[in-house]
Amino acid sequence: MSRDKILAALRQNQPESVPLPSSMPLVRVEILELQAKFKTVAEGIGSTVHLVDEFAAIQPLILARFAEEKRILSTIGELTALPAFELNSDPHTYANVDVAIFKSGLGVAENSALWLTEDQMGIRVLPFITQHIVILIPLSALVPDMHAAYQKIGEAEYDFGTFIAGPSKTADIEQSLVLGAHGPRSMTIFIYA
Repeated sequence: MSRDKILAALRQNQPESVPLPSSMPLVRVEILELQAKFKTVAEGIGSTVHLVDEFAAIQPLILARFAEEKRILSTIGELTALPAFELNSDPHTYANVDVAIFKSGLGVAENSALWLTEDQMGIRVLPFITQHIVILIPLSALVPDMHAAYQKIGEAEYDFGTFIAGPSKTADIEQSLVLGAHGPRSMTIFIYA
């Protein structure tokens, strides 16, 4: 069969065109339901989630949890007891970072994905080469699903952004799960009011 005959047959057998919906219907979900869903999903994929009443409670918990780690970097200025991130154009200088701490402005309850832009990361490679990743997110920044997330980030201005959900995971055909093979070995999330 010639190329033209194949293409003609395909054109004749197209499904009826249906217009796309103008927008997804939004379901109002209570913020505490989002928090519970986010926590359940995040813990199910290997993250540790802490619910704290105030931002000030986070720093002592981080210091206690990662007391043994040698190199901790924070991109969050309010965490004054932790070493601040300093930009270096050579990403190799971050190769031995044990813990990297970020603040996200968007979390998705359905899959526990946290949105980070390059401005929040400091440098693109940092969330992916650290041994342990810590992300802080305000409770008010949780949305129910990816539709709501893309509505929030669709018009935003950023050079680079990514969703991160849980520690790095890989498995082989024998179903042996390995955490941290291609990225962070652990993910700790702090949701604060």
